[in-house]
Amino acid sequence: MLNPGALGVNLVVEELETETKFLIKQVECIDEHHANKALEELMPLLKLQHPNLSLYHEMFIMWNNEISSLFLCLVMDYYSQGTFQNIMENKRKLKAVVDTEWMHTMLSQVLDAIEYLHKLNIVHRNLKPSNIVLVNSGYCKLQDMSSQALMTHEAKWNVRAEEGVWGRLGMSGKGDPCQKSWMAPEALKFSFSTKSDIWSLGCIILDMATCSFLNDTEAMQLRKAIRHHPGSLKPILKTMEEKQIPGTDVYYLLLPFMLHINPSDRLAIKDVMQVTFMSNSFKSSSVALNMQRQKVPIFITDVLLEGNMANILGSWLCASFVNDSRHCDSGIGSQRLGFDFQSVSWTEHPLKDVMQNFSSRPEVQLRAINKLLTMPEDQLGLPWPTELLEEVISIIKQHGRILDILLSTCSLLLRVLGQALAKDPEAEIPRSSLIISFLMDTLRSHPNSERLVNVVYNVLAIISSQVVTVDKEPLEQLSGMVTWVLATHPEDVEIAEAGCAVLWLLSLLGCIKESQFEQVVVLLLRSIQLCPGRVLLVNNAFRGLASLAKVSELVAFRIVVLEEGSSGLHLIQDIYKLYKDDPEVVENLCMLLAHLTSYKEILPEMESGGIKDLVQVIRGRFTSSLELISYADEILQVLEANAQPGLQEDQLEPPAGQEAPLQGEPLFRP
Repeated sequence: MLNPGALGVNLVVEELETETKFLIKQVECIDEHHANKALEELMPLLKLQHPNLSLYHEMFIMWNNEISSLFLCLVMDYYSQGTFQNIMENKRKLKAVVDTEWMHTMLSQVLDAIEYLHKLNIVHRNLKPSNIVLVNSGYCKLQDMSSQALMTHEAKWNVRAEEGVWGRLGMSGKGDPCQKSWMAPEALKFSFSTKSDIWSLGCIILDMATCSFLNDTEAMQLRKAIRHHPGSLKPILKTMEEKQIPGTDVYYLLLPFMLHINPSDRLAIKDVMQVTFMSNSFKSSSVALNMQRQKVPIFITDVLLEGNMANILGSWLCASFVNDSRHCDSGIGSQRLGFDFQSVSWTEHPLKDVMQNFSSRPEVQLRAINKLLTMPEDQLGLPWPTELLEEVISIIKQHGRILDILLSTCSLLLRVLGQALAKDPEAEIPRSSLIISFLMDTLRSHPNSERLVNVVYNVLAIISSQVVTVDKEPLEQLSGMVTWVLATHPEDVEIAEAGCAVLWLLSLLGCIKESQFEQVVVLLLRSIQLCPGRVLLVNNAFRGLASLAKVSELVAFRIVVLEEGSSGLHLIQDIYKLYKDDPEVVENLCMLLAHLTSYKEILPEMESGGIKDLVQVIRGRFTSSLELISYADEILQVLEANAQPGLQEDQLEPPAGQEAPLQGEPLFRP
């Protein structure tokens, strides 16, 4: 248990299987209606994607028998590096000023995250220093977004929550007495808007600016005073000026308009960003460029990507447009842009410099990736080393919520990896954790884009296609993601076909966890039912089922008993009727049956399901295939040894007046 928040208890938990730590906030609810209303309001937050938001992974409702109370549980990432609150407490003890560059860097990330939320008309509602967590010394995330239902219902259980629940849960104290001092005046009356977040952000900036000369109590009293007496801010700003606090000119411009009593008179987030990063104090900041939202004009991007006008553009761009000496120093001017595309490798390519030096510009990245997609093969410098792919992906990850960029990037990966493998079938395909993590995040961020999912699946199939010694850890994470996407798109043929290929390869590499076996089997069999006419899907699904059946009796049983009242054996027979002239499909079918016969408990099901007679027919039709004959003989030998007298009958002999089922039209049972 950590210190409680304003609305609930914070627990650090560990997922046993992966040893990953998470933070669970338990919010006590009045009743089931209250819990369900809050849950419904918070569910859309699961779909958000932003590098500076610590989002919810899971939400559920539970009953605590010990105290007879209902809790809404919210699962988030856990970060152990501390929060803004810890930073400011340490600075106050030392009476030290917050490092200017660090503050600018962090503030840019906070502003970017809030702008993202407000563009979606989402209010954080719970902004305060303890809810801005440190991922590392230069990277922060907002966490613990709340809902209207939770915040507005607080009045009804405020006393119970603050005075009773901590003790009943075995915790001493009441947590932070300043919990609500960052809330806007109207928020205390349970009225929230994006302007409420602006007030809270203003309080956070005020805290950071004054921590060198105000202690905790004085800072809290100031936050409370400005709600009723806006004039309380003036003497503090004067003191900041006298003490020469860095950025005072910005605070004079911002804080009076962020901490205005009337919400409609407060600045919007875009105005806060403009005032902050166009000021003299912030112009020298390395993050100021990233926060200026004007796009790089298309004609400039085209010139950059074409490598022309090097001398003119190199000096003009650095001096006039970018206003950042780092771009001049990096060599993006005449030294690099003068290269001829056809005479240099990718590692020396000007396009690489453009992507690096304009990493924060999505419009540049999209055009750069599309340039690579259309570049002639001899200019790509294949095969690309893992380091190069990781470099490109690290840049693109900044734009993970932009579908067009992700689609183009995954298409580029497909081209680069596919062509490298086509040139040399023995080539080692990069399969680093960063690449796989990027592909998984891509699936999570846009699960409804069928085109993107299909491209990602094909890239994953290439990555997992080589049966060599691999680092299984990143690949093991894929099976859960692939099954989730397959279940999300149950009727999509293209996704089913690509998904079956990935699952087969993961099963072959032993990268599907035992706990996932049953779900994978069900999805593979359903994919066959959905798309019986797709021969590639059928082959890969049978191969995947065979790989899993080889190592698990549970898998074998699940195949034989597909669902209550139906059997996977019927499906196998129907597929044989459709592909009885295709030796590859029939061989994969027999390979699966051979692995099924290794489990004595399911042999009676196979016998009564007509498998013996089916295999006898197959053996008679494919006498030239040694591998297929070997599988057939293995199956027949086991079934005959296990057969009991009197139970065998010719399953293939049709009733009078009917056509033999194996020679007729396919009949696909549900």
